[in-house]
Amino acid sequence: MRHGRTLMNTLDRVQGWCDSPLTLEGQEVAKYVGLGMKDIPFRSAYCSTLRRTRQTVDIILKAKGQGNIQPIEIDGFREAGFGSFESGKNLRMWESAAFFLHYKSAEAMYNDVLAGKITFRAILNAVKELDKFNMAESYEQVEQRAQASLRAIAEEEAEKGDANVLVIAHGMSIVAMLMSLGGDKVLKGHLENAAVCKVTYERGEFSVESMNDLSYAERGRLAT
Repeated sequence: MRHGRTLMNTLDRVQGWCDSPLTLEGQEVAKYVGLGMKDIPFRSAYCSTLRRTRQTVDIILKAKGQGNIQPIEIDGFREAGFGSFESGKNLRMWESAAFFLHYKSAEAMYNDVLAGKITFRAILNAVKELDKFNMAESYEQVEQRAQASLRAIAEEEAEKGDANVLVIAHGMSIVAMLMSLGGDKVLKGHLENAAVCKVTYERGEFSVESMNDLSYAERGRLAT
C-alpha cells in the first residue's frame, strides 16, 4: 500500500528521499484502511525507513486491532531519490522530464503513459539525466532494490507457511517494484495515496492481482 497523504503531497512538492509527516487527512485515511481491513489478519508488517510509511502502518495496525505487531523497516522500500528536484514543485520536475522526452507538456506525457505509449521507466530515467547533482536514482536502481526487498521478505515469510503480510511503501517505489511482475497489466493511472496493491507469492513466483485499490479506505469510512 502507498502511504497516506503528507504535508509535501498537499503542497505539491517532490517527495522522494525527503520526508514529511502525514496530514490529518492522511492519518484519517490510514485509519479508514485499517478499519476496512479488519477481516484480514496480518502475520507481519513492513514499511520503508521513511517516517510517512511508519506513521501509516502504525495507524493501520492500531485501527484494525493488531497494534501488537512491530513493523519492520526496510530501506529498499524507500521512495525513489529525485536528486536536485527534491522538495521543489512537482510540475517543474515533470515538465522538465516531458521536455527532455520531446513532449510539449507534462499532461501530454502523462496521457501517453495512460495510453501505454511511454513507460514510467523512461520518465524516471529522464529525471535522472536532468539531475544536475547526479544524485537521482534510475528506474532500474529503484526496481532492483525494491524487488530484492520484496523477494527477501516473501521467501522468509513463506518458510513460516501461508499468511497475509502488509507492506507500506511509496508511489514510484511500488510502481518500479511491481510493473515487471505483472503490474503493467493492471495499473491504470496514478497510484493514489492509501491505494492497495494485492500481490501473491507462490512457489517462488509473484503474481500482481490488483493495484490502486481504494475500496478498503472507502469500506472503513462507511463503517465509521
